[in-house]
Amino acid sequence: MDELKFSTYAVFSNKDNGLIGNTSTVVETEHALSNVQMQSIASDLWQPATTFLWKKNDQWHVRWFAPDQEIGLCGHGSLAAVAHLYEKGILDTEIHFQNGIISGGVENEKCYITLASIPVIDELTIENYLLDGLKIPILGHFKTSNKNIILTDSQESVRFMSPNFEILRRSPIFGYAVTSVGDDCDFVSRTLVPHVHQLEDPATGSSHAALAPFWAAKLNKTKMKAIQLSKRGGQFHLTLEGKKVKLYGEHYKLNEGKLFLH
Repeated sequence: MDELKFSTYAVFSNKDNGLIGNTSTVVETEHALSNVQMQSIASDLWQPATTFLWKKNDQWHVRWFAPDQEIGLCGHGSLAAVAHLYEKGILDTEIHFQNGIISGGVENEKCYITLASIPVIDELTIENYLLDGLKIPILGHFKTSNKNIILTDSQESVRFMSPNFEILRRSPIFGYAVTSVGDDCDFVSRTLVPHVHQLEDPATGSSHAALAPFWAAKLNKTKMKAIQLSKRGGQFHLTLEGKKVKLYGEHYKLNEGKLFLH
């Protein structure tokens, strides 16, 4: 029976402002586990994302699992991995995932990750299921390779939106980043994932990899501050560097312990 150590982090947080961020448990292993093992552990831990981290040939590798399925790209899980490595004294690193490399490190005591920006592919029709499912004014619907972007009129509309997920599930679209210009920051958003058990993600790095270039073009800015208006709340500092997005966030450790691999 193998013993594995784990640590759980809340990332993209700002506790002083009541933004407690998103959580991911980082399980560091000596080698890659099987899909079945990782899915079983993630189901037991029941985190929005369990981050599996191991080293092979002097390179760090990562995979992420929700309780019910693997996650192709997880921004907050990546930042949790960087925070975990920071605790081990590693200030700058690269982590390899199935579709590329995420660089990360620490600047001014804030961890950061650098992701490939996710551009808008096309502007789509605003269909009735969106109007009925979101029940807010919709100014635009934009397709990306990750989550679709829904532009609305105000921070108030984003904050008080009460989605009907049963209606949203009528479309096969995986997720939506609903966004508007912010009152006290550059922009705000919420991330809805109607086909996943959690329905809404608390603080989402992958959404901001799409929202950064979207808002950079609208605001004519490359450095921005963003708030995710979920129940937990999240805070992001973003820098657009060409086709890369640098996401900075605060973090804190929630717990640590051991689990046993059967």
